[in-house]
Parts: sequence; C-alpha cells; structure tokens
Amino acid sequence: MALPALLPVPEIHERLGTIFPEGTAHRNFLIREMAAKTVFTMLYVGALEGTERWLRPDQVTRMTDHQAASTNEEDRIAWREASLRPTHESIAGRWYAANTREPIRDETLREGLVRTRAVQERVDLPTTSPRPRYALAPAFAALFDPALAGEALDAMIAAWQEANLSTGALARIAILRRGTVAGEERVLVTFPNGETRHMEPGPSSVISKAVVEEFASRFLERPGVILLSESRNKIVARDDELAQAIGLEIQPDLNLPDIILVDLGSVDPLLVFVEVVATDGPVSESRRDSLMSVTTDAGFAESQVAFVTAYADRSHAAFKRSVSELAWRSFAWFMSEPDHIMVLRQGTATTMAKLSGLMNQ
Repeated sequence: MALPALLPVPEIHERLGTIFPEGTAHRNFLIREMAAKTVFTMLYVGALEGTERWLRPDQVTRMTDHQAASTNEEDRIAWREASLRPTHESIAGRWYAANTREPIRDETLREGLVRTRAVQERVDLPTTSPRPRYALAPAFAALFDPALAGEALDAMIAAWQEANLSTGALARIAILRRGTVAGEERVLVTFPNGETRHMEPGPSSVISKAVVEEFASRFLERPGVILLSESRNKIVARDDELAQAIGLEIQPDLNLPDIILVDLGSVDPLLVFVEVVATDGPVSESRRDSLMSVTTDAGFAESQVAFVTAYADRSHAAFKRSVSELAWRSFAWFMSEPDHIMVLRQGTATTMAKLSGLMNQ
C-alpha cells in the first residue's frame, strides 16, 4: 500500500487547532507542536490502521528536519525500518531528546489522540513490549491530505468531530464557540425578571452573561440580580430596591465583586457573590473574608452567604493559574459545563466527612 501524501508540520499544526477547538479535553496535548510532529511522523512512516504499520514514540524523537524533507517513498520506507532498530549513535538535529518519548506516549498519544479516537493503540501487545503500537485512524489521517482545502476541508473536519468527539465534548465546544462570537460584539444579558442590559464586548462579559442566565437558573430557586458590573468598576445594573429589601447596603467603593445574586427561594435569602475570571481575580481566602465582612455588617449569617468563581472552561489558563488560590467554602463554576459545579468543602478534624457521605451529596 502506498504511503500517504505529506503535509508540512506547520500546516498540520494549524489544522490540529481547528480539529480540536476550545473546550476539547486535554486540548494542549492535541494542538501543540509535539502533536503536529507526532502526526507528521505517523504519516511519514505510513502508520495507518489497517496497514499493519505502527509507530513507536521514540521514532518521533529520532526524526530530523533533514529527514522530513526526504519525501520520496524509498527514503521513507528505509527510514521507517532504520528508526525501529536500536542505536547508540547520536542523531544530529533530532527533533527531541530520547527521554521525550514519555510525554509523546503518555500525553500526546494516550491522553490526547488515542482518547479522541484519532489514533488506535494495539491491544494485543504486552505493556512492556518495545514493538510499535500506534496508528492513525484512516478518517483522521484523511484530514491531513494536502489536496484538501477550503469548504471541503471544513466539511470533513465537522464530520469527523461529530463522529468522534463525545456529545458532552461537542456541547462544551459549542458553548465556548458561541462565547467567542459573542465576545466580538456587545453582549446582551437577560435578567431573571426579564429585563435586559448590554455589556461591552469581551470574555468577562460573556462569562457574566452565562452566570446571570445559566448559573442562576440552575442553582438558585428564585434568583435575582442585585449588582452586575464590568471591568474598571463600571456598574451595568444595580438594584438598590432589592438590596434594601433584604437589608444589604451596596457601596461600590468597597470593591464589591463582579456580580451579586440573591436567592429568594427560602425565608432567609441567600446572597451569592460571584467573581468572573477571564484572566485573574478569583474568590481567594482574603477576598472571601473581605466580602464576608460586608455581609456581616448588614446582619447576614455566614450560612446565608455563598461565594462563586466563574470561569469559561476548566482547560483555560485562567483556571489553571488561579485554582490554587480558590477559597475553601466556595464554589467554582464553568460556563462550558453549566450543569456542574465544583465544591471546595471546608472541614475540620471533628466534622470531616467520609467519601461515602460526600458521594451522596
């Protein structure tokens, strides 16, 4: 069987960013240059499912720019055979050091391409076998045909995504994609009472809209919006009447959070302070204590106050940077997974719950 046509590494890299859009789990493993070079090497040696040609991760480390430029079939077959033989000779210009085979195997392949069914892994080999075991799925390999471009390429990518990414993954991607589009124009926010407000374009406004429209309806019984603000402390909406009705005096100069929600579903209202994080600024321990002092002065008990940090997605750098700062006894919520919430539960030696009990909460 003839070897597949080769697409240059930079173009493979670019296509991977389209095939695996924002919201794809482990996206970094799938779209980085290491992934592009792994796909290129698999195409170079013809490691496609059904051909009985497979890749070993250290072959990617042995590839060089000089070898990659030798694209005739004879050179490719000769290198495929040579790259599988043990050698202690140094390889001038090799793409990666020999010990880089572990992240190629564990991150790029197993956690990335294998999980998304872009790559198949042989199951008939012992774990310790040194034999090659990875091959591109034919439908995925077809996305890197150099003759494919424009609308035809877009259609094939869309078809592959629908067939191979899970329903949850596709929903997550769609939510983030809508947010990207909305981030280019003014963001219309619809409040629980039906009123609307416009916010300036940007990722923070997109997340704020999701908090008001999606989070509030899912996690509060009778939600209301007391305060909605933008960056630079610009107030978009402020309901002083509602705030006074529950005994809260709003003072913007106190550095209040991006959003204040209230749940009127019980006798004692629940105040919800929300920090929207597109870059930084989560509900940290100090931030929580500062906001708690505002509510304590207003006569609210600790049980009547909740703190939420809202993000676009778990895979975003904003979450990864700030997760270590999140306060105990607070929540994290992600626009891309609106039905789920992360609970940072605080415990002590005497109140520590067992996992069995937490599983049922």
